[in-house]
Amino acid sequence: MNYDIIATLGPGSSEPALWEDMLAAGATAFRLNTSHLTLPQTLAWLEKLEKLFQATGRTIPVVLDLQGSKWRLGKLPAADLKSGQQIELRQAASSDQSAIFPVPHKDFFLAAAASNGEIILNDAKLRLQIESVNEENITARVTQAGPIAANKGITLAASDYRHEGLSQKDAAIFEQTRSFGFVRYAISYIKDAAEMTAYRSQLGSTAYLIAKLERRQAMQEAVEIAASADELWVCRGDLGAEVGLKALAEIVLDFAAFLPRIKVPVIMAGQVLEHMTRQPAPTRSEVCYLYETLQRGYQGFVLSDEAAIGLYPIESCAAAALFRN
Repeated sequence: MNYDIIATLGPGSSEPALWEDMLAAGATAFRLNTSHLTLPQTLAWLEKLEKLFQATGRTIPVVLDLQGSKWRLGKLPAADLKSGQQIELRQAASSDQSAIFPVPHKDFFLAAAASNGEIILNDAKLRLQIESVNEENITARVTQAGPIAANKGITLAASDYRHEGLSQKDAAIFEQTRSFGFVRYAISYIKDAAEMTAYRSQLGSTAYLIAKLERRQAMQEAVEIAASADELWVCRGDLGAEVGLKALAEIVLDFAAFLPRIKVPVIMAGQVLEHMTRQPAPTRSEVCYLYETLQRGYQGFVLSDEAAIGLYPIESCAAAALFRN
């Protein structure tokens, strides 16, 4: 079988020599999550990759994740939070205390007031319950202990409110990187077909746009979203954080029925080979699921932590490529 392996680059895979080995192991594209990078840092990565492509004579796509309408924390110290700990969330860009979460999104506080009161962070590794909320401040208590760090995703368990559109940073990244012919753009947290149509209109017909499906409604409107996208990614991290694990399993299974109707590539993302973040080989369960996913009609995988911060990025690429011709 021929299929794509998109390997995310990060602190665990930051050297050109390693990129060559990842390519040899099976990576067919690289990915950079710009939510964790400044514009100058993004450009520096692309320039290093361009030099590699020139030196090797082989150019592959580099996908830049744009934040889109996804909420993320600002800057704060990394910490492991305890169950029962009280947390304050402020409308701010940064904090020097791990128990004060900066949230640089005004609409998050508006949405929180109309939610069921549960806040989910870091792909559901941490959960909070709201105790009080106003337009610029929330007090909450940890109900599920877990790690937190800067720029981690934050969502609400039950809220349809969201301001849609590219941020100023996203727009600047697009304008400054579009001259790199190998760059593609993955837009996070697409809500529906109307939002994807707006992005296509804003970014133009020649940009290669990937719609990240991370919300229940987006999964339901995948066929319509694909009309304005060049590729779809099923992103189980934020989708699972929003709908819960049981509903995630049901939605992903039901989604398989859509695949024959979608005329663009559909890629699976989210803990594809999570075991390999810390171990040199996949589990048998992961290998079986890779094969099953390909048989259902998916056309590749995104490696996230496995390649970006894991100990075995080369081995992860090789494991993902196990069924390639």
